[in-house]
Amino acid sequence: MTGRWRALWRLFAVQGAWNYERMLGIGMGYAAEPMLEDLKSADPARHAEAAVRSAEFFNSHPYLAGLALGAVVRAEYDGLPGAQILRLRTALCSPLGALGDRFFWAGLVPACVGLALVFLTAGFIGPALAGLLILYNGIRVGTAVWGLATGLRSGSKVGAAIGRSWLPRAAEAIGPVAGLTMGIAIPLVAGWYLRGAGVQIAGVLGLAALGVWLSWRFGNVATSPRFGLVTIVVGLLLAWGLH
Repeated sequence: MTGRWRALWRLFAVQGAWNYERMLGIGMGYAAEPMLEDLKSADPARHAEAAVRSAEFFNSHPYLAGLALGAVVRAEYDGLPGAQILRLRTALCSPLGALGDRFFWAGLVPACVGLALVFLTAGFIGPALAGLLILYNGIRVGTAVWGLATGLRSGSKVGAAIGRSWLPRAAEAIGPVAGLTMGIAIPLVAGWYLRGAGVQIAGVLGLAALGVWLSWRFGNVATSPRFGLVTIVVGLLLAWGLH
């Protein structure tokens, strides 16, 4: 199958034609086109139908869209009925959306930002910013490459492949990591802004431990953004009291 790398490149712009009617559908169709070229010569009628199906309504986390794209393209080459392929697309929307939100937005983003803030307050401004960009984008690109390859390899069995993969476990584990890094970073940033007020190391570690415990005990209820707001208030009050 040709066009895999062109499809991967187009996936990075999958939201470029986002709209309320089809959500990511147009972007998915644009990304699928290079991989469907071989089908054009082998079965022109099937290719025309596949091109239309690939641009139908689709909504999930954009960073995990490659899993669905690869699975649907593989299903087209495997000759699955069109109705079954559309059901596969629909069935993947919610799981990929939930996994992506949990891993990236509620986990990886605050974890990377918190880590960068720790280095910023220590005076390592350049390494902190470079590390943030390299770490986050490295994971994002790596996930896209893995997702498209997994979808192409698994086809209609992509759901089982996702369940056996690293992704669900990573989404589960990243929450406490985000709580830890933000719990350390926010009091340090508050102390840094207050110019010498500082925060006792015991208070920093205590807030970090609290973030880990809340994530473990309450799961999605104690999200890192909510915990971040609490630690901002507590950190500012603590830093003000030590001023």
